[in-house]
This record gives sequence, structure tokens and C-alpha cells, in this order.
Amino acid sequence: MVSSDQRRRQLAREKYERQQQRRAAARRKTKRRNVIVAAAVAVALAAGAAAYASVGLTGGDDTVDAAAPGPSKAADPCGKPAPGSPSKKTWKKEPEMSVDTSAAYAMKLQTTCGDIGIKLDAAKAPHTVNSFAFLAGEKFFDHSKCHRLVDQGIYVLQCGDPTGTGAGTPGYTVPDENLKDPKLKGDIYPAGTVAMANRYDGKSDKTRNSGSSQFFLVYQDSKLPPNYTPFGTVTEGMDVLKKIAGAGSTPDPSTGNTAPNATVVIDRATVTKT
Repeated sequence: MVSSDQRRRQLAREKYERQQQRRAAARRKTKRRNVIVAAAVAVALAAGAAAYASVGLTGGDDTVDAAAPGPSKAADPCGKPAPGSPSKKTWKKEPEMSVDTSAAYAMKLQTTCGDIGIKLDAAKAPHTVNSFAFLAGEKFFDHSKCHRLVDQGIYVLQCGDPTGTGAGTPGYTVPDENLKDPKLKGDIYPAGTVAMANRYDGKSDKTRNSGSSQFFLVYQDSKLPPNYTPFGTVTEGMDVLKKIAGAGSTPDPSTGNTAPNATVVIDRATVTKT
């Protein structure tokens, strides 16, 4: 005959074993997810939100015990965003070319984490630089979040979408440019490179020339196929990017992005002819 005290101990032991099994399952799930993310980042960066949604970061039926420890976040190293709302403007076609390809241009991103200065290459990527000058003049980037931080496999911070979802565009696209830049040796986008995100799927030429407003800043050398227009180089603020990267990222099931833990908001973006 099992006493009530023995029965309580048995139930407690069984409950503990179930908790341990659930925690182990959660750890295995996290490990599998990280492997998937590392393998898919290049495809996701190319295809934008659609590819990230297809990666399946939220799949699975495992139930994690409420007492199981979750991932810890580093302290937010950034400040409070300036007052204002993200742009909702869109246009039906690419703006008319007005950039001077013989001149030097610079873009400045005033962010909640610090200023980032970028030298733009109008000679090699005129359509892209012309578009950025236009969008900055229209305050399209102001008050927009940098919605994606990739810190596995490749090392980039992605910005340029006022919706903060990875799906937003200004309504038009620009052609791929400068894909044979000699700086991209061995399919490496060097730290400091600023390049366009796009929806190229790696297969169909119909998905080329699909860049719009979203761009990424490389904070550590990253191996990527040369499918993303390099149009600028960071001249100031690499320490800002490192600070953002140091705070880490967290998967966001609602968008499929790996969102930076830091509150990265572009308070103001300007492009000037120097």
C-alpha cells in the first residue's frame, strides 16, 4: 500500500521529470532553429520578408514549461527615439535621374544609437544613390526602425523600411548595380560595406532588379554571393554598429525577422553633395 506521502513524492518526481524533458526539448528546438537561421540568412536577405516568412521560425508543437528559463537580453545601449512618425509615402515609379555621377555624395544617419556616416558611390551605383538622395529629401527614412540584425553566418544590420516589418517599400524598384565591384573579393562583403537588400531568389532573372529602399550595413566581413548592389562605405560609426550588434537579436514570430535588441531608430537621414 503506497502512503499518501510516498504518492506525493512520486507525483513531484514525475512532474520534475516532465519539466526536464520539456526544457531539453526546448533547447533542441532552439538549436535547430539557430542552424536554420544560419543557413537561410543569405536567402532571406535576398528575398526579403517572403523568404523569412518561409523559414518557419515559429513552427513546432513543443510546449515549454513556464518555469523554464528564456533567452536573456543585453541591456539596450540606445536612446529614446525623437518625436515623429514613420513615413507612409509611396511613389509609382523611380525618381528621375538628377544625381551628378562625377560628384561625391555622403549620407548621414542620425540614429538613437549614434551617428553613422556613409560615403556614397554615385559613379558606380547612380540609380541607387539617386533614389537614396530622393528618399532622404522626402524624409522617407526619418523615424524608421532598423528592423533586422543578422549575427549568425553573416553580420548585417538592415534598415530602410518605415513599416518596420521587412515588407515595406517606397512603391518602386531600382536596378541592380555594381555587382562586379572589385572590393567583393571571394564573395566577401567587407566590414563597412553598405548594400541593397532585394528579392532576388537566386534562380529567376525575373526577380532581379528588385531593390527598393531597404539596405544593409555590414559590421563584420560577411560571405555573400555578389547579388546585392554595394553603393556605399561606412566612414563614421562602425563603433555604433558594433554596439548594436553587441546587444544581440531576438526572433520576431510576427514578422519572421531577427530583430535587434537595441532600439535602433533613424531619427533623421540626409544625403548631401560634397
